[in-house]
Amino acid sequence: MGRAFEFRKARKMKRWGKMAVTFTRIGKEISMAVKEGGPDPENNSRLRMAIKNAKSENMPKDRVDAAIKKASDKDSSNYEEILYEGKGPFGLSLMIETATDNINRTVANIRAIFNRNNGELGTSGSQEFNFDRKCIFKINLEDRDLEELELELIDFGLEEIEFIEEETLIYTPFVDFGNMQKGLEELGVDIIAVDIERIPHHTIELNDSQKEEVNILIEKLEEDEDVQNVFHNAIL
Repeated sequence: MGRAFEFRKARKMKRWGKMAVTFTRIGKEISMAVKEGGPDPENNSRLRMAIKNAKSENMPKDRVDAAIKKASDKDSSNYEEILYEGKGPFGLSLMIETATDNINRTVANIRAIFNRNNGELGTSGSQEFNFDRKCIFKINLEDRDLEELELELIDFGLEEIEFIEEETLIYTPFVDFGNMQKGLEELGVDIIAVDIERIPHHTIELNDSQKEEVNILIEKLEEDEDVQNVFHNAIL
């Protein structure tokens, strides 16, 4: 799982580098969770996870509460989750997750970024086969017996438990996200945060000039206001 963590850590540090961008994206996730399952986190598992992620990123509680209240208003914006796939230079494969209230604007912006940076926006399914979608739960292990916890979580979809830089990480396929969340909560395990990642099956190595060109494309995509996540297969 070292490869998965390498991508997760590097991407997260870049993606959440600016606090304002972080809070905006978490705010959208909270909004979509409320629209989907209501404003009560006790009865809305997606909202519970969004709130935990907000806390892990030090998003002020008043901003979280304001986002929930705003999303509860029937006249507030409805964000639609759209996945875009594309190719960049040097064999770069890209998956772009967006949350938008204007699909025409979003697809036009994404296409323009690709066209201006030696890339090409692809069709649905053109790149998805190159990635595995994983859920990564960051937990507080406390004084629990690790072997016992592993046995208890296998039935909920556990793939592996990993310890990196004082973090305890639980990996599970995306399809088992709900099962694992339920299992951890039933066992009283403290979930600190959750990442949903697209891990590439194969990576590409680039020289310095190629990395510079690829980074420009990735950064332009990440800067778009509708983009939530950008996943790729380059080692940067």
